[in-house]
Amino acid sequence: MTIKDILRRSPLAGYGQAIREAPRETIFNRPLLLSAFVYALGGMPVIWDQGASSVMPSLPGFQEHFKINSGANADEIRIFISIVYVGYGIGAGMTFFINDVLGRIWPYRLYTLVYCIGTLMAIFSPNTSVLYGARVVQGLGLGAFTVSGTMSIVEIAPAQIRGLLASWFNLAMGIGLVGAVFCTLGCYRHIPTSKLQYQIVMLVPMVYLALCMVGTFFIEESPRWLFLVNRREEAMAGLSRLRGLPVDDPRVQREIMEIEEDINRTAEEVSNASFWTIAKETFTKASNLRRVQQSLLTYALAQLSGANLITSYFVPILAIVGVSGGTDQSMFLSGMYGLSKFFFVLIATFFFVDALGRRKSLFLGAGMQLITHIYLAVYVRYSQMGPVSEAASNGAIAALFIHAFGYGVGLYLLPYIFGGELWPNRIRSFGAALSQTFHWLFIYGMQYSMPSILSSFHQWGAFLFFAAWCAVAIIYNFLMIPEVSGLTVEEIEDIFKGPWFNAYSTTRKTAIEGHCDDGEGGLRKTLTPTAKDVDDDGSVKH
Repeated sequence: MTIKDILRRSPLAGYGQAIREAPRETIFNRPLLLSAFVYALGGMPVIWDQGASSVMPSLPGFQEHFKINSGANADEIRIFISIVYVGYGIGAGMTFFINDVLGRIWPYRLYTLVYCIGTLMAIFSPNTSVLYGARVVQGLGLGAFTVSGTMSIVEIAPAQIRGLLASWFNLAMGIGLVGAVFCTLGCYRHIPTSKLQYQIVMLVPMVYLALCMVGTFFIEESPRWLFLVNRREEAMAGLSRLRGLPVDDPRVQREIMEIEEDINRTAEEVSNASFWTIAKETFTKASNLRRVQQSLLTYALAQLSGANLITSYFVPILAIVGVSGGTDQSMFLSGMYGLSKFFFVLIATFFFVDALGRRKSLFLGAGMQLITHIYLAVYVRYSQMGPVSEAASNGAIAALFIHAFGYGVGLYLLPYIFGGELWPNRIRSFGAALSQTFHWLFIYGMQYSMPSILSSFHQWGAFLFFAAWCAVAIIYNFLMIPEVSGLTVEEIEDIFKGPWFNAYSTTRKTAIEGHCDDGEGGLRKTLTPTAKDVDDDGSVKH
């Protein structure tokens, strides 16, 4: 595939065409853009916490108050870094019981309040015991944001730019990582040794979210949720504002019809579905069970590949690979690492995941992680035996950044995408809560275990451990993950009804039987026109 083909098939090109074809008042719509922006901003503190916790223990004020000797000692900071993910997991699971009862705006305010309470506890913690409890409370709010943030945007966005607006949440997460590290570096450089050094780092996202809470009084509730709770007049008025068109406009009427048809089609099932009924269907129906294993295993493999552990323990990792320029340099490199991850995710979002497809993106990303882990293992082993060349040391630092690119292309983005696109409507809320709860609790286990992994494998062996899991991810991708890019929900259901271990043949079969030549030597999908493909005069759009 040429660069021209990748650009032509990329989501960025698709968004440009969709924006040109859509009504201007729908795309450049202040209620829509403001609402999506405020919902997306909930992603910033989620990763701010990860970035700040990786470098905050290096602040002299933090070490002095909490009796920590070194931020480069993984054993000393493991509980501080990892304990927050217990709260993440519980908070993510609780969203299943909260979001559909309270809507989308009030849960946003609730999660913000919970996070702010936890942050105030952390800021004024007299000792590590209170600090660890505060971290769990913070996680209750942050984990909930990871479930509801993107979902809220998807429910208000027009089809033409739904993916673009949903990606704002990931971009906010990336900005949070960079901002946290450089904020911590600024406090280290310009604030004398005191508790104020780390208190400012903790306070910034709390003030930020408090401002976001003010913004929630100027945004729109999800019309889909309003329809679900029989607030039809409010739903139609809200949808009209979000589309910038009157309620009687054919486009708005068509969307209302589609939403109500979908709700009516599943109303009887949903009204009679208890928590246990939905759970039983999720874990006993073969196609749903396959969705469960793919969603959970891709999240697990993402963490076992070592990428998140490198981010959270970046300062100790730098010490392992021989970077000894002091706290200032370690924080600066951490900030640049976060900035590179942000741009790598941007590139992956717009030019890889849809252009290459899910499977090829995973092959590419996991392969790059595998190669860089092997290099780092060899480098650390030789550096333990004696001096190594400066070129090899620079190569080790470069390998960390290349590894981040591979993670961004494959095992970072795709588990989130799978968690949103694989589930059928009936169990989507339960499936999203389930996968995120597992995700964060598994991260907790991995983050807490990282110092033991490093010591047990004599540091260099830890990278081989991660490389082995990258190889497992490649094999698992080949056998178990079918290509679902561009498929409808019904077509995804058909794929997941088949055998579990033939994804490679299913993908080829889909390409041969489900597509036809596009006139340019490629393949295009043959689809039956839907309501979205038909103009007001009844003609099919081209």
